[in-house]
Amino acid sequence: MNWLTSVAFTAFGKDILWTDMIGNITGLIALVLGWRRSIWSWPVQFLAGLILFGAFFGHLTGSAGKQAIVMAVALFGWWQWKRKKGETGDGHIAPRFATWTERGAMVGAAAAGTVAVALLFKAYPSLSWDPWPDAYIFVGTVVAMYAQARGMVEFWIAWLLVDLVGVPLNFANGYAFSGFVYVIYGALVLWGMRDWWLRSRKDARPTLEGAPA
Repeated sequence: MNWLTSVAFTAFGKDILWTDMIGNITGLIALVLGWRRSIWSWPVQFLAGLILFGAFFGHLTGSAGKQAIVMAVALFGWWQWKRKKGETGDGHIAPRFATWTERGAMVGAAAAGTVAVALLFKAYPSLSWDPWPDAYIFVGTVVAMYAQARGMVEFWIAWLLVDLVGVPLNFANGYAFSGFVYVIYGALVLWGMRDWWLRSRKDARPTLEGAPA
């Protein structure tokens, strides 16, 4: 039996694939680890990307490509966090807000990248059935994970924006479990964003208080 395409169970008239279920549960674990600022978020994220790549490959090219990017950026993030994990003295990284220059660069890269990838998908229809949403998810994921790798609080906002398109797209294409999990992602993202937001202010306070008048 090919477990990549085998059905685990049926819910609300939708077949839930084993890869879809296991990959997304693993992704949830990675998100929680990211919220806790644990370096183990990255190898778990890599594993989730590998499983979901197998689930999407051959059907949702943009989503499969997204998982390939997830794996590549997970390796980058792991390297980044290994370098920075001692910043707070507790073995974790210190979250921070992006500068306005960094925010502008990420927004510009996301806009230009989405247009470029969507035009590529439109030029080669076999790559994607939904060029624009696929491109948006593809590029948005890159931006979100890059921001996470750099310890930026804004990565949570980027994930929320990706989820706004990812949830309906997964439901529409038969990946119901992914859709349900992304709803849970949304709640965890809001919780994680609040934690990183407050922690970034707390971590910055000693520096501000110690600054010369």
